[in-house]
Amino acid sequence: MSTEHVVKAKLKWPVSIKANGSSSDGVTLNLSTNAAYIKCAKPLRLNEVFPMTLQVPNSEDSIEAEVEVVFSNIYGPDDDISPRGMIVRFLDLADKDRRIIAKAIFKHLESDKEKVDPKKLQTLQTLVIDPNETGSEAA
Repeated sequence: MSTEHVVKAKLKWPVSIKANGSSSDGVTLNLSTNAAYIKCAKPLRLNEVFPMTLQVPNSEDSIEAEVEVVFSNIYGPDDDISPRGMIVRFLDLADKDRRIIAKAIFKHLESDKEKVDPKKLQTLQTLVIDPNETGSEAA
């Protein structure tokens, strides 16, 4: 998969992780429609698959997804440059949830248009459009 048009934003959304018979909390530092960097005290090991819940800020909505760890900072430094955490890739994410993430990223980046590649915004916009919404709601 090409990462050329992967669009991510520095969005901090609370996360609940359930793995290995226990649960823990974290927060996203970067979020895309395909993956998230999660800052957490106890990152999991590479290739671990587990259910995760993202709490959508300013909303009652939450997003449930099955994810896989693709990067883990278990033993490295825990600082501003390399915070303790892990990157997870979404394995199973409902279309409506992917649209919620895309809309949040689009809104976040729209205010910073001059620094964002227009192709990336265009890619996001195609994800934001819900075929079930009417024209007035799709904006």
